Amino acid sequence: MKTTPITSADLARSVIAVPPLCRDEKLELADAENVRLIRHLEGGGVRILLYGGNANLYNIAVSEYPALLDFLATNAGEDTLIIPSVGPFYGNIVDQAAILREREFPAAMLLPTTFPATPSGVATAVRHFVEKSNTRAVVYIKDESYITPDEVKALVDDQLVAWIKYAVVREDPLQDSYLDELIDKVDSNKIVSGIGEQPAIVHLDHFKVIGFTSGCVCVAPRRSMMMLEALKANDLDLAESLRKGFESLEDLRNGHGPIPVLHHAVELAGIARTGPPLPLLSGLDEGLLATISESAKTLLDWNTMA
Repeated sequence: MKTTPITSADLARSVIAVPPLCRDEKLELADAENVRLIRHLEGGGVRILLYGGNANLYNIAVSEYPALLDFLATNAGEDTLIIPSVGPFYGNIVDQAAILREREFPAAMLLPTTFPATPSGVATAVRHFVEKSNTRAVVYIKDESYITPDEVKALVDDQLVAWIKYAVVREDPLQDSYLDELIDKVDSNKIVSGIGEQPAIVHLDHFKVIGFTSGCVCVAPRRSMMMLEALKANDLDLAESLRKGFESLEDLRNGHGPIPVLHHAVELAGIARTGPPLPLLSGLDEGLLATISESAKTLLDWNTMA
């Protein structure tokens, strides 16, 4: 695992994968399967792995957290950045901060929640986390009521933030007054598009954010990396043609839940056995799995084509 501080160059050179976490039938970490998924991503050129919502870290036991961190640090490639998550609630954040303080992760993301929470309370939690963990924070903005741009600016100015994952869904991503204000207050090289390939072209081309996160990159890492490279080269036609390749699986994720669909898709494509989801989540109906399987296998086949 790479332990140096995360730079804008890091965020620009790799899609930030947000993978699921593989578990066995007893809901324990499936080490070999998680390694298979890591190697699949690294084989496609991905060098940043963010373990957050898709890994269902919302529901992880704090007692399991040290083993997860040590496993990820040991099994990632030497040039791969690993970003774990903490929270979403303050008690978890504090306990996990103490665990992270003993380790060398370059950053950790605070999982967002809007209840019970206030924007100023979230900002305070970020400050306490960094103080207690000695680890810079990734601020994940999934709802514009979560934290204000002014509060984000103050955290950035105090050098507490590694980067910002911006993931507020808009009907028209070009029309986003919150993101306009955020970019007016914070260097766009600190901001990453956080909703996968679908709005990434608008976010990188129009708003000039530095990179993007993706779940579907876990199935087709090579193609997702090609899309990032096309955007960096300002080849918007190529980027758009690549974006369309992810639409089928992304539409399923939007329709039936981004976390469970991706969890099933990685296994159904034959990449790694993800196993049963950790409660409070559950698996999807059998009738839907055939559709997910077809979409995931098509995406994986496309990933390997010349």
